Amino acid sequence: MAMKIRLARGGSKKRPFYRIVAADSRMPRDGRFIEKLGTYNPLLPKDSEDRVKMDMERVQYWLDQGAQTTDRVSRFLEAAGVIAKKERSNPKKGTPGKAAQERAEAKAAKTAEATAAPVEATEEASAE
Repeated sequence: MAMKIRLARGGSKKRPFYRIVAADSRMPRDGRFIEKLGTYNPLLPKDSEDRVKMDMERVQYWLDQGAQTTDRVSRFLEAAGVIAKKERSNPKKGTPGKAAQERAEAKAAKTAEATAAPVEATEEASAE
């Protein structure tokens, strides 16, 4: 059985609340799970103790049994110091979006025109 330690969404519309659960990977996200390992409330401030709560003994048990963690849960465990921090590669993270690139190109073209216009005016004045 392929085990995952993952988030199961609860809460109402626009007010998310997550349970950290150990579940079979074939089950639905909010469906059947084997054990509840903790909670995550993204609405609380990042420095709050109640934002992420986990039963570390049970999490370690499931990791020893071969359970895989999802990316978000692995970040929680890295912050808690349970697992080693992974190197993540996102080469597109720093690049601006399509609209921002178009704005930058338009701005560069406008400044190029603005710098070229005074140079032409000075050349015409010096020629006379």
